[in-house]
Amino acid sequence: MYNPTKPYKDEIVSLVRQTWETPYALVKDGVLYKKFFYPEFHHADGVGTKGIYHWKRRTFKNAVLDAMAMNLNDMLMARAMPYALIDHVFLPRDDKDAILGILSSLVLECRERQIVIPRGETAIHDTQEGLEIGIAMLGFVKEIKANELQVGDLLVGFTSNGLHSNGFTKVRELFGEEPRPEFIFPTKIYFKNVWSLLDKINIHGMMHITGGAFTKLKDILPPDADINIGSNYNLRPHRIFYEIYGHGITDEEMYQTFNCGIGFILGMSKYDAIQYLPMLHSLDAEIIGEVVPGAGVIKIQSKFSGREICY
Repeated sequence: MYNPTKPYKDEIVSLVRQTWETPYALVKDGVLYKKFFYPEFHHADGVGTKGIYHWKRRTFKNAVLDAMAMNLNDMLMARAMPYALIDHVFLPRDDKDAILGILSSLVLECRERQIVIPRGETAIHDTQEGLEIGIAMLGFVKEIKANELQVGDLLVGFTSNGLHSNGFTKVRELFGEEPRPEFIFPTKIYFKNVWSLLDKINIHGMMHITGGAFTKLKDILPPDADINIGSNYNLRPHRIFYEIYGHGITDEEMYQTFNCGIGFILGMSKYDAIQYLPMLHSLDAEIIGEVVPGAGVIKIQSKFSGREICY
């Protein structure tokens, strides 16, 4: 039975206290103090219905990595360095081992990334099937720059780890409760690799390929430009995507629901893309397309059928 007094609260505080001072911030008497004077960018996201599989398999560390990835990868697009987060963990039942397992993994990730956790909350929702780890992440921006592609840019794609943490409503519709390892593998975190490129390459546009998948590129596409993504690159969809496609899912739905093997995309000049290609290859990235004059259309040659689809 759920004990609303949360008798293990002191254990949680002891864990979280390990994050309470970094080069960017500190927590004192429950108050967050910043050590910088830059503009800020905030973001919030979570695990989504993938949390159903994590709960059933008790893969709490992977669930934390999913929640962190969904925030860190989006912070990149604003060139924001995270310095703090507030978590809200939802569980179907009171489970001390699960809660401490989640918090231990979250604290470990935050200590490695110099992120403080000033506060958080745990809620028991006995009407839900799985766990959810909601995170509100705070970051600062030293250089504010438009996130927009330019005509003439080449697109560089970074390989994904598989499904990542989106499209699981469709996954559950097709596979139900089948305990597949692909359903609990954590989302790839691109923050370190892409951040290392920001002071070397003039990156015009960045996109994290999650919910909405490749249609999200419209958010950074000028109205007088098109995107052409061919199929002559080596980053292929993982086997699970071919299995999903084999269930009768159309090419259009595949590329607007799933990452299809590419989890993050950068846009840069042809000169930079060619000059830094060896470095990009070392980061599991390669050229996948280009930005050309047009009218705001995304054109993709499907890896599944070879035919062109448009959004």
